[in-house]
Amino acid sequence: MPVEDVMTFSGHVIGLLKEYMNDLVVQAEQEAGAQERFGFSKELYRPHQALSDLLALLDDRIESEGIQVGLPEGFLHDMWSLCNDAGPQVAERVWMEVNAARQPASKAQTRELTYRVLIQFMEARSQEPQ
Repeated sequence: MPVEDVMTFSGHVIGLLKEYMNDLVVQAEQEAGAQERFGFSKELYRPHQALSDLLALLDDRIESEGIQVGLPEGFLHDMWSLCNDAGPQVAERVWMEVNAARQPASKAQTRELTYRVLIQFMEARSQEPQ
């Protein structure tokens, strides 16, 4: 994306985004607990799935509460673009961190890492000269 098209989000929007990301991490932790109780094995979960889940949640939240919580018009489109741009870098960083730990990451851990790296990507982009 050209530098002049770099999207920046307000602190309020970033705060909401972090809250939604945390909701997804907590949801994954709860799912894992339920799966363990019923004896299901863990399935491999990748960063692109975490980004897709975030976009799906954002779509749902925008439909139900977007205007009330102050999400800007075009936010979902901007997030789609951002996730497309960030996807390869996010996947690489998550892969490196998971492999450094030498144990497979759970769905919750993958989401947490993915969203942390995505926020870092957003912050780095917002500091680029325009």
